[in-house]
Amino acid sequence: MSAQARMKPRFSANEQKWPIFLMIGLVILTFAIPPLFHHSSSAFTIYNALQNTATLGLVALGLGLTMVVGEFDLSIAGTYALGGMVAVKLGTGNPLVGILAGVGVCVVFGLIQGLIIAKLKINSMALTLGGYLVALGLTGTIGDNKSQSFSNYDIGIALNQPIATLFSIRIFIGIAVFLAVFLLMNLTNLGRGMRATGGGRRASRTAGVRVDAIVIGTFGASAGLAALGGIIQAYCTATATSNPGLFPLIFAVTACLLGGVGLAGGRGGAFGIACGALTIALLAELFSTVAAPQYVSGLFTGLLLIVVTTAASPYVIRKWRERRIDKSLKLENKVLVTSDSSSKS
Repeated sequence: MSAQARMKPRFSANEQKWPIFLMIGLVILTFAIPPLFHHSSSAFTIYNALQNTATLGLVALGLGLTMVVGEFDLSIAGTYALGGMVAVKLGTGNPLVGILAGVGVCVVFGLIQGLIIAKLKINSMALTLGGYLVALGLTGTIGDNKSQSFSNYDIGIALNQPIATLFSIRIFIGIAVFLAVFLLMNLTNLGRGMRATGGGRRASRTAGVRVDAIVIGTFGASAGLAALGGIIQAYCTATATSNPGLFPLIFAVTACLLGGVGLAGGRGGAFGIACGALTIALLAELFSTVAAPQYVSGLFTGLLLIVVTTAASPYVIRKWRERRIDKSLKLENKVLVTSDSSSKS
């Protein structure tokens, strides 16, 4: 058995359990809180949350993959816009051509970034910040620095058409992509190699992992996933924007952190990122249902992120484990003392 095959990152060891409980808690709150303000949630609320998760969740998934290998792709907001713009420009006659072109251009863009980062050992945050600006510049050039409409409205209607109340083709596309990445991360040597790369480059190279190839490929995948999210959004709204702002990036970072992806690398996966993305989408729907101002949603999202990241920090986890061990030892000593007292009497 090869050194790579002997690595044993597993789903239970590398993906935190709490993101799913956080998501379930938001589902409960989404239906429990609005009646207190004389409003009500419905199945359509969940549908909207899933719609947003299917789009921006792909951006979060792309960023999360780079975080797993110990890097950070700030350019995803740029490739999100670039993919959508290329698809709208080239996909009017044939939407599939637009999808392939938009994803393909961004994958090449991401591979170039990954190649520079891997071979020249450049800090990924610094380089991808430049990549973000370049991607936005290309988007503005292609779109004449303004939003471009997509005349094939039938595609957007088909993607958004509700299926069984809660779903749509758009949502099914998102589910399929997340499922594919989940299986790749947990059932293949490539997924194990990605986590090993994030856990320690030197040890990974010693174990025979092709670290540079993994880093390059991950940045290509990150750009492609962000582009796919931008394309779906552009097709569904019949508009490609030249500058979506920082919201896709903020959403992606928050979803990854709430999904249990470690900033140090080597931890996290598609399931947790999906839970994190849906948690944010549900929180936004909750505040929309109760007609709260936008800043209130931002405030509570920020507070939730601070609480979760603090509770999941290595220091807090270590102290919590130490207290559990101390409590267990004290209980065991108490049982032993009681047993000795009983035997003497």
